[in-house]
Amino acid sequence: MPKKNQMQIQFASSSINEGFARVAISSFISQLDPTIEELYDIKMAVSEAVTNCIIHGYSNKEDGLITIRCAYEERTVEIEVVDEGKGIPNVDDAMTALYTTSLEEERAGLGFTVMQSMMDEVEVFSQMGKGTSVKMKRSLAV
Repeated sequence: MPKKNQMQIQFASSSINEGFARVAISSFISQLDPTIEELYDIKMAVSEAVTNCIIHGYSNKEDGLITIRCAYEERTVEIEVVDEGKGIPNVDDAMTALYTTSLEEERAGLGFTVMQSMMDEVEVFSQMGKGTSVKMKRSLAV
């Protein structure tokens, strides 16, 4: 069995880095020769997770760090997006479509719904005052 390939990046919680996160993930998994649709889905899911870190985890403050870990083995990609922000009080509520805590901003509350529709698995772990980890998995076509 081939050895699992992996990478990790860390960057400031600035919205300008959303594009960087998409490009970094895209470059890393392009070694697997995914379809255009698979690549698009994974980039969108990562973008939503990073946006959640920036908007909700760090309240748009640019002094936080976001870590992305990505690994693949054979044709299965695993991605983890982590912040050390304020955490989610109720993960079940947060994963409900149209739920948002950003009432002062126009937010659709669809971030986790988008992630779930584009990935095979999405798990969210959060602890108040310590941050949130979003783990996503996607198997690519052969």
